[in-house]
Amino acid sequence: MIGSLLLLSGCSTPLMGSYGANGQNMEEFTKYVESVFRLQNSMTSAIMELQESDELNNQEAVLKAEQFMQETCAPLNEYVSRESEGLSTGILLSNRVEKSAVDCEKASLKVKSLLKR
Repeated sequence: MIGSLLLLSGCSTPLMGSYGANGQNMEEFTKYVESVFRLQNSMTSAIMELQESDELNNQEAVLKAEQFMQETCAPLNEYVSRESEGLSTGILLSNRVEKSAVDCEKASLKVKSLLKR
């Protein structure tokens, strides 16, 4: 899914073979970005399920955190959407994904912690 991301994003990294804020190799970074996508996607699904069942506690805080997560994860979501539709992702979008992956994960984990309350 996100393998071609690394081929493009490698051109902009300061260290050859180092990707993302954590300086991972290509394989590690690909797995990391895919896990971040799955995490934020599962948080969105969990919120939707809780809203439908009227069991969403701390609704205002959760929805605010979810909105921030969606904004933070927008480059990753756009990348996956474009890739799944067979559209060009381009180097600029790949770079935005690389730069935003850690923040997307943090925002997703914030939502997750609010849902556990």
